[in-house]
Amino acid sequence: MDLINVYDYETAASAKLQKVVYDYYASGAHDEITLRDNHAAYDRIKLKYRVLVDVSRRTLSTNVLGEQVSMPVLVAPTAFQRMAHPDGEVATVRAAGGAGTIMVLSTLSNSSIEEVVSAASGPVWFQLYVYKDREATAGLVQRAEAAGCKALVVTVDAPLWGRRERDVRNKFQLPEELSVKNLMPAGKEQFPKEVADSGLAAYMADVIDQSLTWKVIEWLRSTTHLPVLVKGVIRADDAVKAVDHGASGIIVSNHGGRQLDTSPATIEVLPEIVSAVANKTEVLIDGGIRRGTDVVKAIALGAKAVLVGRPILWGLAVAGEQGVSRVLEILRSEFDLAMGLCGCSSLNQIQSDLIA
Repeated sequence: MDLINVYDYETAASAKLQKVVYDYYASGAHDEITLRDNHAAYDRIKLKYRVLVDVSRRTLSTNVLGEQVSMPVLVAPTAFQRMAHPDGEVATVRAAGGAGTIMVLSTLSNSSIEEVVSAASGPVWFQLYVYKDREATAGLVQRAEAAGCKALVVTVDAPLWGRRERDVRNKFQLPEELSVKNLMPAGKEQFPKEVADSGLAAYMADVIDQSLTWKVIEWLRSTTHLPVLVKGVIRADDAVKAVDHGASGIIVSNHGGRQLDTSPATIEVLPEIVSAVANKTEVLIDGGIRRGTDVVKAIALGAKAVLVGRPILWGLAVAGEQGVSRVLEILRSEFDLAMGLCGCSSLNQIQSDLIA
């Protein structure tokens, strides 16, 4: 089968991956209502295109947190990429650099920060979970900065781990040869083995700090010179608090539908968050982006850029670095086409009047 869109890559990846691995990547919390709605919400939005506009020359590039990128599509943090391909996060960062965009590296990666950044030709941001062990957390921040990461992305929507029933049924564990490599210095690289359901859920329950408040953003800012983005915001009042506590950016995210099921689709809450922060910080969005038209809709509703996660994993599973490169190229091509058909030759022309 010719793989011509993101859905084709998912179909091919599902046939290639072990069921337990595919289910881990693809699943959402409980009934997976939010998982499905993240993309379905984009389908409900219609584009009112302009006609008789010169779109013979189009520019897709933009600036995100001071970094020039070739398109407003970034690589979201996704865990355990070496389950998809032996090169894992290293293949992904090479593809992201080749595409001229930013990769966000997960705390829960199978490759170390240093391995990934050394293979990068473009900017790398580091996604951070705040552990009960603040010394281990501070160590991760210091390593990310020393390695050359350009920003920290702190995930704030997981004080408790969402119940992903596919993982429970599969009793999900990392393969023996893989670990949470970034946590090896702190001795926290392995899942507990004797658990009733998901080894990852048991691991996160043991290590994640459930007592976090907004003060943690101030603490993180005191430990690093890097800008700090807050990922996992779906409320306007929380977005304002993030700005008040010094966040350099906000990522509108519901963790890919993997935390609280029946939380709203991210694109539905984007406009109120953009309005609430009123240009005081940059707003990005993830969750459900599968087509170039989705990118246009997110930009029109105020996002600076989007992040894609699962599509990257499908490309990685199918063909490693080449597969990730191809997925990013598909999204670029679709976005370019959608932008032109909307009568826009640059991102600043993608405005809210395109939204029906």
